[in-house]
Amino acid sequence: MLVFGTEMHIVTFVFVCLETVILFYLVTYKLARPEDKTTILNITLISLLLIYNISGGLLPDPDLPGSFFLQEVVAYATGFITPCYFPYYVYKAFGLEKMKFHAYRGVYLFLVLPYLIFVVVFAKTGNLVTAQQLLFLPVLYALWVIYSLAKAIKNKYGNDFKSKESKTEAAILFLSVTPWIGVPFTTYFNESQAIEAAITNTGFLLLFGLQVSQHIKQTRLEHERLIESEQLLRNWNTRLQEEVDKRTRELEKMNEQKTNNFINLVHETKTPLTLVNNYLEEYINKYGSVAELDIIKGGIDKLTNDITNLFDLERFTKGFGVYNHNQITDFSEILKNNFLLFEYYCQKQDLLCSKNIEDNILIKADPNAINRIVNNVIENAIKFSSTGGMIEISLRAVDDKIIFSVKDNGVGIASNLHHKIFKPYYQIGHKKSDLQGMGLGLPIVKKVTDSLGGHIQVESNPAEKPGTEIIITLDRYSLKEGDVKASNTSKAQSMIYNIENFDMDETSYLPERQSILIIEDNKAMLHFLFKKLSLKYNVFSSLNGSEALKKLEHLPVVPDLILSDIMMDKMDGFAFAKVISEQSAYNHIPIIFLTAKSDPTDKLKGLRLGAIDFIQKPFSFEVLYQKIETVLNNIMKQKKAILDQSISNLKILNGSETNPSNTGIPAALHEKCKIYLLTSRETEIVGFILKGVRYKAIAQTLYISEKTVSKHIQNIFEKVGVTNKVELINKLKS
Repeated sequence: MLVFGTEMHIVTFVFVCLETVILFYLVTYKLARPEDKTTILNITLISLLLIYNISGGLLPDPDLPGSFFLQEVVAYATGFITPCYFPYYVYKAFGLEKMKFHAYRGVYLFLVLPYLIFVVVFAKTGNLVTAQQLLFLPVLYALWVIYSLAKAIKNKYGNDFKSKESKTEAAILFLSVTPWIGVPFTTYFNESQAIEAAITNTGFLLLFGLQVSQHIKQTRLEHERLIESEQLLRNWNTRLQEEVDKRTRELEKMNEQKTNNFINLVHETKTPLTLVNNYLEEYINKYGSVAELDIIKGGIDKLTNDITNLFDLERFTKGFGVYNHNQITDFSEILKNNFLLFEYYCQKQDLLCSKNIEDNILIKADPNAINRIVNNVIENAIKFSSTGGMIEISLRAVDDKIIFSVKDNGVGIASNLHHKIFKPYYQIGHKKSDLQGMGLGLPIVKKVTDSLGGHIQVESNPAEKPGTEIIITLDRYSLKEGDVKASNTSKAQSMIYNIENFDMDETSYLPERQSILIIEDNKAMLHFLFKKLSLKYNVFSSLNGSEALKKLEHLPVVPDLILSDIMMDKMDGFAFAKVISEQSAYNHIPIIFLTAKSDPTDKLKGLRLGAIDFIQKPFSFEVLYQKIETVLNNIMKQKKAILDQSISNLKILNGSETNPSNTGIPAALHEKCKIYLLTSRETEIVGFILKGVRYKAIAQTLYISEKTVSKHIQNIFEKVGVTNKVELINKLKS
């Protein structure tokens, strides 16, 4: 039964349709799993099978183009090409090593070559039957290949060949491949198209079924491994998460413990600070103040303020209440009272300070909280304003809101840093500055403002113009009948420690004194060291390394010693030390670093740059003074030794070795020394021996070791032929 008016049998057509579907499946599978190399083999096989079925089913057909000869040659070619591919296919796809010969050589010798002979004979005779009789060699070769296939299958499975699974797989493989290898049989005996298609395609379907079975097994295995891997991963993730949670809890516990210890330390520090501060105020009120007490008072005030900020910030972080906002506070009164003190500080800093404060602006807030806002914002404006600048303080009411703003014309704050200045401990653009605190002022202001339901805004853009304006918006309170305003007992915090202007007039240079250069950006510390050390030394001072380098060029003398802080703006201590270490005029100057840092790597870095010592803050001035004394005394001794050695060398260069009068030895005795072949150094030592000078004194005078003197004297005894000094003196004087 033929289809579509062609020579193709319906059996062949069914197989072509089925195999076309399989081809699309294999292509899709390959796209899904491009790493699978076996799929390429299957796609090639199914493509050859389709070509074989189509060409074998349609040809020969007089209605199709091409001669009878050409159509038969093509039909037979497709019938031979597919069997030629099978040995290679089973060799690669199923790992049958015994089929390697057939895959690469046998098919060419016993299939391709006979086919070519068939084509030549058919072309010469024009008789297809005669040409078919020549295909007996491929028939015999097919038997050989089937035998080799059986051996290859057995060789592959080896000892496992007896298992049911291996036997089943081997049988299916053998039955599916054998019909295709036996295609020359069907061709030789010229079986009908339906029988030939049924035999060969059934074999392929068995082969494809085996492949599908293997793919299913492989997919299941991979799926099981994937599930196992996922389970292992889940278990590992669970264990890891448990470990992370455990470690996190431990770290949180440790952190909480450290925080609690820190808070306890801060809390405990507040008590002695309060006592010291009150007793100091009492003493000043009773006996008056002096500059030293003002410095101490300023330092205690700053430390107290920092401790209070730390304590309050931690309480805010933990969500504890810091202030009682159920009070009615006169914002205007607090600002006016504090303004008097801030105006004083502005005058000392040569700053203009203007105010625009409306009266009777009330707020429902703790007066201490308002004081913290006012003090921190205005103090920042004063600290970061340059001399000759201006501070503008404003407080006004707009409807039901309070607008408190402080404006300066300092360096300003870059726009991308506006949100960062409210983070604890953040410092803007300074490695270290005497005007910097701990970076807690504005974070405290932000916390207090938030607790009052207010809003804080920063207006600053240094790229356009200098200056910064901090604007705080709060809710205004209208006084009701029966309301009582809270009393304002707080006061503006002292800033003497931060902004006091310490005048340090350079002392007159005294040539008889040694000189010290101090580099320290903390003016209070610089003033203290300057005052103490200038009692005995010439003292020169600078606020940073850059300024010190410029000062070195104009000093009346090269300093004998440099005391330098490490953390400074513009140029820190390490950078300064590196620069002078590269300058021959200054690289001999010893450096002592004064530092608050305790990192061992910093100490090692400083020593590599030439520092002779590190003194960590806080330090005892007596210890520092003693180290300075020791260093400078050693420098004096070294200078004297170098000078004496230079003088001695000059004497030698000027002929003191050959001039008896320069050695202090009589000419006659000098001649005797020559007779005994004594060197000039030995002759010089003989002169000291005749004067009764001890070995140690000789060594000090000649700048050699006492051991070297003894060695010279031993040589003298041997040359003169004596055993002691008495014999030497007698022999040389005789």
